[in-house]
Amino acid sequence: MSAKDRSPAPLCAHETPVRVRYGEVDRMGFLYHGHYLVYFEMGRTEMLRSLGVTYRDLEDQGTLLVVVETGQRHLIPAGYDDHLVVRTTLAQVRGVRLRFEYELRRDEDLLATGHTVLASCDTSGRPRRMPTDLRTLLDGYGSSAPARKEGDVGGVQGAVS
Repeated sequence: MSAKDRSPAPLCAHETPVRVRYGEVDRMGFLYHGHYLVYFEMGRTEMLRSLGVTYRDLEDQGTLLVVVETGQRHLIPAGYDDHLVVRTTLAQVRGVRLRFEYELRRDEDLLATGHTVLASCDTSGRPRRMPTDLRTLLDGYGSSAPARKEGDVGGVQGAVS
């Protein structure tokens, strides 16, 4: 496998806590399926932020991370005021693409799984190489990252394990 197609260790993940708000549930009292992607995006954003990368900084540098594929599977419904955890894993870095995988949990119960694939693009939407510093950071993600828990030094939300 070339360095270009290297995938980080899949056991490394970032956890982001979320609480289901009243406006996010349907008439049956369950979390509406469209909000799962919003939760996944929150997990992905916080994972990148914990690594020192923000979407704003990337965009200011002329790089967009565009969602090109999504998928989700629902196993157990979530309800109003449930305290959940989005577990986000960077599963693959390949060419201009990043694949993130997600688990949505309530305590020990796995409620849903999902994935997104993002492509690195320029501001006109054409594929472009990821900035070298981002690629280096993501290629090394998970190989030796220490476990961090919510509330650790630096005010990082969530945890990397």
